[in-house]
Amino acid sequence: MDTGLAVKKGLNAARNAVVTVGLLAGLTACGNIEPWVKPYERQALADPIMAQNPNPVSSAYMDHVFEAREGARGALGGGGGGCGCN
Repeated sequence: MDTGLAVKKGLNAARNAVVTVGLLAGLTACGNIEPWVKPYERQALADPIMAQNPNPVSSAYMDHVFEAREGARGALGGGGGGCGCN
């Protein structure tokens, strides 16, 4: 038997194994979809300390102040120019 042919067969077998493992991994991702967070764990995630913005009122005020000071800033949803008038 030719050694080149044996090497090709080994590479084909390895490639087939990798493809098979990849397909099996992909099919397991389509399994039963359940929420990761159990209902009794949700109260911990709803804690105010877990919020992305712990002080939304003061943040909105500071955004307004920055927008009024620098009219070119924008992109935060506010209107008006650099004069401070809306």
